[in-house]
Amino acid sequence: MFDDVADRYDLTNDMLALGQTRLWRRAVVHALDPRPGDRVLDLAAGTGTSSAPLARRGAQVVPCDFSLGMLTVGARRDPALAFVAGDALRLPFADRAFDAVTISFGLRNTHDPVAALTEMRRVTRPGGRLVVCEFSHPTWAPMRTVYSEYLMRALPAVARRVASEPDAYVYLAESIRAWPDQAALSGLIHQAGWESVAWLNLTGGIVALHRAVNSDSL
Repeated sequence: MFDDVADRYDLTNDMLALGQTRLWRRAVVHALDPRPGDRVLDLAAGTGTSSAPLARRGAQVVPCDFSLGMLTVGARRDPALAFVAGDALRLPFADRAFDAVTISFGLRNTHDPVAALTEMRRVTRPGGRLVVCEFSHPTWAPMRTVYSEYLMRALPAVARRVASEPDAYVYLAESIRAWPDQAALSGLIHQAGWESVAWLNLTGGIVALHRAVNSDSL
């Protein structure tokens, strides 16, 4: 599915999110706070739009995704990034290989989020950082109603006009609606062994940043 939308994926997402994706990417960089030389895994990196800002901060970024189509488009656009194909449930990296790991809008697409979070912890050194950026639940009740209507009606309609594979965005709307809220996702992160779990709401809770630390060895 993601292979089929790779060429127009970033543009379509920007349009459907009303330009908010740039704000969310900046928030990820700020929350992760990469230092020069940090080795950072950007999981579900797609075409690398989330990886490039981390690289500009001096981090050694490894963009990883399971979609070969996305990776192909990303490598063509930014050949300086070292794209790697990989499954979030069986990451092709050694234990403790990274100082930090981040995943934006990809945890929701894994078959087992707790297993994926456990894998992320495996490849992160003790003291290493996790930042998860994911769609969530608006905190203001009237906004929740409007947002739900947009997801289930307006988003698929807009996607049919601008996206190469609009059915992928019907799946997107359904998966967002079924996703756990902020507190429930925090529980899943803690269940996977991460500590100091906290979240920050963005755009009224439409998106939330979850942060955590790998406080001990596996």
